[in-house]
Amino acid sequence: MIRAKLGDTPIRHDQMAMVGNIHRAAAAVRQHVENSVLRGSDLTWTGFVVLWVVWIWGEMETRLVAMEAGISKGTLTGVARTLESRGLVRRTDHPSDGRRVLLALTEKGEELMRSLFPEFNDEEVFVAGQLSDEECRRTADALRTVVVQIETHGEARRAELLGGEPPVRRRSGRRPRPTAP
Repeated sequence: MIRAKLGDTPIRHDQMAMVGNIHRAAAAVRQHVENSVLRGSDLTWTGFVVLWVVWIWGEMETRLVAMEAGISKGTLTGVARTLESRGLVRRTDHPSDGRRVLLALTEKGEELMRSLFPEFNDEEVFVAGQLSDEECRRTADALRTVVVQIETHGEARRAELLGGEPPVRRRSGRRPRPTAP
């Protein structure tokens, strides 16, 4: 079907299938885990990842939490506010730079992660149930190689594709407010 649409356009089908399957697998795993393990704790995938990062690394600057969680600082702000309103994290000013903010788990957040993570890991085991331990290691290694490729060479590739121009600013999806007459 793809070949019929593209005709003689050269396409690297193996790479296309790999990237497409990364996307489909990530979406399927996220949906499964959110609808099973995380739903009972009223958490989204992103909320869980933020809790995980702070649980493992301890109190840290919000910009580093966002980076480790793979989300923007703006997204983290909303997630952190939600988690804070539920008593799971606390935000404090950085001791030497009032512009920076630290994020830490509360005792309630620590308790939640101690009880929730084993259930989360059980679902990781379920998701990978058709793979051997060796296949899991090879898949994880291959996926990490993809991430390293993008982290190492992605910026230069984007600059090349854009001819040195800055990327077009993304719109938020909100419609512009009408201007007053």
